[in-house]
Amino acid sequence: MRMKVYQSKPRIKLSPAIRDGQKYVEVEFDEDDAIRLSLSKEKGVRFEGDRAYLPGEGFDLSGFFDRHVGTAFIDYSALKNTQPKKSGKTSPAIPPGYAETLRQLRYSEHTVRAYTTYFKEFQQYFAGRNLRYIRPEEINAYIVHLIDTRGISSCQQNLRINSIKFYFEKVLGLERKCYEIKRAKRERTLPDVLSKEEIKSILEATGPDIRLFCMFSLLYSAGLRISELLDLKPHDINVSRSLIRVRQGKGRKDRYTLLSKPLVRKLSEYTKLYKPQEWLFERYKGEPFTESIVSKKLKEAAKEAGLTKRVYPHLLRHSFATHLIEQGTDLKIVKELLGHNQLKTTEMYVHIADTFKSSIRTPLDDILESDNEIVK
Repeated sequence: MRMKVYQSKPRIKLSPAIRDGQKYVEVEFDEDDAIRLSLSKEKGVRFEGDRAYLPGEGFDLSGFFDRHVGTAFIDYSALKNTQPKKSGKTSPAIPPGYAETLRQLRYSEHTVRAYTTYFKEFQQYFAGRNLRYIRPEEINAYIVHLIDTRGISSCQQNLRINSIKFYFEKVLGLERKCYEIKRAKRERTLPDVLSKEEIKSILEATGPDIRLFCMFSLLYSAGLRISELLDLKPHDINVSRSLIRVRQGKGRKDRYTLLSKPLVRKLSEYTKLYKPQEWLFERYKGEPFTESIVSKKLKEAAKEAGLTKRVYPHLLRHSFATHLIEQGTDLKIVKELLGHNQLKTTEMYVHIADTFKSSIRTPLDDILESDNEIVK
């Protein structure tokens, strides 16, 4: 079975807007053909560059979220308190302790939004019932109903199940009775990677902007997630040991990763020029860069370098891991540098390491080489 190539999710940002005296919902999205095609199916949509506009009258945020959450990260924070309340059914209040527990356990803002949205719909479906006594088979039937009526993706199915499990296990403190729910199998995917030549061309395309050069170089040379890069502080760079300290990365864990020795000189030039205070990379004094700005600048550099494939920050992390394995680095060391919990997660990079693949002889090699000798 052929594996799909992994692509990180593009982003969609929703904001209220007024155009020609009418209320609209502005949809700002990363340039992506699949997202543009999906948005083109929305009723009354108008496109202008990398933005789409949907009629504000009767806009259904929940429905929009369901249709696009499987393919994009959706930021709808600007629409809070602007959505009109529907007549008839009202959205139930989230149970006491649900949102608080999510934040106490340091779940990401995206997870908090997804869980609370999906759990409210779960409450609405079982309106009038005491949630504590809903049986696992009823929850399973609810998920099947969503699959049949809305065609929710396997990713969304598992998110919805997790939002329900969170309530029973973390908020109420009950036993893991929801584990009987059938989960959808996630598609087996492999990440795309850039070659060293492509990465070099991107760095060269940054031109005189030493700030962008250093950011892109660290994403690649240290295998950082974009959030980890933007959370770096000046004292996290340990030049004497050629290490970078990553504080509270994914899973709220600290770790050390590599600091490229040839990059130290560039970093020194950068710090002398910009004099960062609180964050290593500051857009303004005391204010870090945003993920969207770094992503946009990286995309522009890739375009300037003549690359046609989609380039995004996490692609540099994938490339870092793949190139380390191609160089013969032990898989356990790669796992620690990336901050993975399980070796199984790191093993996917073995499948795309060109050197590993090219060093394996196929049975046909012997046959064809033998034929060539006979011909000679």
